[in-house]
Amino acid sequence: MLGDFTFHNPTKLYFGENSLENLSKELGKYGEKVMLVYGGGSIRKNGIYDAVQAELRKAGKQTVELSGVMPNPTIEKVMEGVALARKEAVDFILAVGGGSVCDYCKAVAG
Repeated sequence: MLGDFTFHNPTKLYFGENSLENLSKELGKYGEKVMLVYGGGSIRKNGIYDAVQAELRKAGKQTVELSGVMPNPTIEKVMEGVALARKEAVDFILAVGGGSVCDYCKAVAG
């Protein structure tokens, strides 16, 4: 056993066409540094990346990016995210993408 500790990992997911409208409201509840996590880059092609970045700027957030999350991410990729989150002292991890990206972010946060 690793000793005594408390682990609290709340997760909120927004799905659907107008999901991005909730981002500013949610961002206000957290610190200043956001780690934006996504997969292979389809969010750049479909315009979501620019829209999310605009919301982050509007909310006055600093952004650290981690891309390249693949389906069924490896432990090495998870540890890359952990190292980046620690190094940059992020306050919030924002998953933009599908199930693998969401699950990846939960593993990194853990």
